[in-house]
Amino acid sequence: MATRRAALAFLLACGAGGAALAASDEQALARVEGYLAALKSVRAHFKQDLIGADGKTISHSEGELSLEKPGKFRWDYRKPAQVIVSDGATLWLYDPELEQVTVRRVQEALTETPAMLLSGASHVRDGFAVADAGHHDGLDWVRLTPKLADADFRELDLGFSGSDLARMEFRSKVDQTTRIAFTGTERNVKLDPRLFAFVPPPGTDVIGTPAH
Repeated sequence: MATRRAALAFLLACGAGGAALAASDEQALARVEGYLAALKSVRAHFKQDLIGADGKTISHSEGELSLEKPGKFRWDYRKPAQVIVSDGATLWLYDPELEQVTVRRVQEALTETPAMLLSGASHVRDGFAVADAGHHDGLDWVRLTPKLADADFRELDLGFSGSDLARMEFRSKVDQTTRIAFTGTERNVKLDPRLFAFVPPPGTDVIGTPAH
């Protein structure tokens, strides 16, 4: 399930740091922390591509993201259809084609990841080494490197257009790159609480137990 793993890795990172940051890196850190501090909720359309080590596209998907602090998010994927939902305690991974949903505790599934970071359940300084990644593709980039040796990916780049997060790119240990572009972003909007609740359709095979 490349789509599912990529989404978890977007909305997933981690660690602890030592040396003082360069001035540009301090500014990059401040930018990310400022963005996250001001973020209460977000709704956006996304397009996601998985790129192989040879530069060729392995898969493409798109859909809608809804996120609300603390710890709530929903990724609705189209083609292939998948749904990933967190109510802050339980994570639901639903595959309509397989008629199967996997249920896990959020803290077990997403500890110290980009998902926890964006949803307000993790902290930049605690989980990442932060560096200014320059300006390209019309965006200002910040690079986050996980501090945990067993993280699923090597680097997470955040591309900002003004005060908005426009793109995310993360590279795996096998040199695959997941690129996620956000459009139509609405920040700090009121979201329907039902977005973050999941009831398995009749006949769905449920694997795991909800946290509550």
